[in-house]
Amino acid sequence: MDRVSMGAKKKLERKIKALKKELKRKRKGSAKRAAVSPLAPATFPDLPQIAGARFATARAGVRYKGRTDVMLAHLAPGTTLAGCFTRSATRAASILDAQAKIGQSSDAGAAILVNSGNANAFTGRAGNEAVDAICAAVADALDLPKARVFTASTGVIGEPLPHARITAALPDLVRGLAEDGLPDAARAIMTTDTFPKGAAAQIDLGGAPVRIAGIAKGSGMIAPDMGTMLVYLFTDAAIDQDVAQTLLGRLTDRSFNCITVDSDTSTSDMLLLAATGQSTALPIEDATSPAAEAVAQALESVMRDLAHQVVRDGEGARKFIEITVTGARDDADARRVAMSIANSPLVKTAAAGEDPNWGRIVMAIGKSGAEADRDRLSIRFGPHLVAESGQVAESYTEAQGAAYMKQSDLVFGVDLGLGKGAATVWTCDLTARYIEINADYRS
Repeated sequence: MDRVSMGAKKKLERKIKALKKELKRKRKGSAKRAAVSPLAPATFPDLPQIAGARFATARAGVRYKGRTDVMLAHLAPGTTLAGCFTRSATRAASILDAQAKIGQSSDAGAAILVNSGNANAFTGRAGNEAVDAICAAVADALDLPKARVFTASTGVIGEPLPHARITAALPDLVRGLAEDGLPDAARAIMTTDTFPKGAAAQIDLGGAPVRIAGIAKGSGMIAPDMGTMLVYLFTDAAIDQDVAQTLLGRLTDRSFNCITVDSDTSTSDMLLLAATGQSTALPIEDATSPAAEAVAQALESVMRDLAHQVVRDGEGARKFIEITVTGARDDADARRVAMSIANSPLVKTAAAGEDPNWGRIVMAIGKSGAEADRDRLSIRFGPHLVAESGQVAESYTEAQGAAYMKQSDLVFGVDLGLGKGAATVWTCDLTARYIEINADYRS
């Protein structure tokens, strides 16, 4: 072959190689942009406007191109704030900063700024400097004390946060602040989420309406040790800070601390409750009062709704699974068993394959560390008694179990037959799509 022909061949080979590389990149990008979870709610809920709370979003280009990735909330003077945060030993800089601020009382307004795409976690001194720079810029833009500015970041761990891109977007964010901006804020904080998450409630306190609205993000790295990923709750009720903190901690244990997607606790979990005090209802100053209990019930409904939405958007999820354990020696043992089942890869993959493999539940009970007696426990798939007295139930058939497992929403019931302890947790199945998402999350 002459030199000209050889050169043309090599040029063609390079072109083919480049085309293959581009096709691979496009396929990979298409895989990342997953369709909305089949477990997603049909529509995003109507969220009431919360007097004293305004919201705005912007495209700062922190990591994602062509989508909103920053949200700003501006809260009226007199707003009380309560929070729960991850107990991870490798907490992000924004978490450490918010924890130091949350208990401080002030009559000044407040602000919350959240970015997606970069977690600003495990970034050393640079992470602290980024948080400080953002807080200072927000405080200056909104005429607030720095101690009343809270930031949060979600996304890739270990990469420095390009905070200048965020502060550069502040003028647009401040101009765009509006009371009806909460739905857009829910979209701005998404990472691998396939749908925005929102929930709301309204109650009457002494003839005055009280409104609650919340948003959340979360899809993977979900095994909360406080609350999950990022959750922001807003109400126009006037609630004493200590009361708000007491209620939030109690309700978190009954909602966000009862979910798991993959058993991994994030470095960046943050849950904030802002009470603007703009309702005409009387202030709530006693956590045991009827008014506090009414607000707590409404708040719990919002928190549990959001927690369930996080599970329904679990990375690659196709099954929503409720696990209820009764008859445990105490509530703590019931929770150990429930979480052991919920976090078992074998149980979760059986659910993904619609395989009624109840033996895997037996395994998860046994490894949980909770007290259990093989001959006393029973297992149910929904209404079907599967096992009892140390063996398969006489009335159970494999066909029953197989038919039940085809449902999108499943309930696994376990009774240990030892006491009055009970617990309910929620999880999802584990599919090949979860591996795909996380195998190339940074690519």
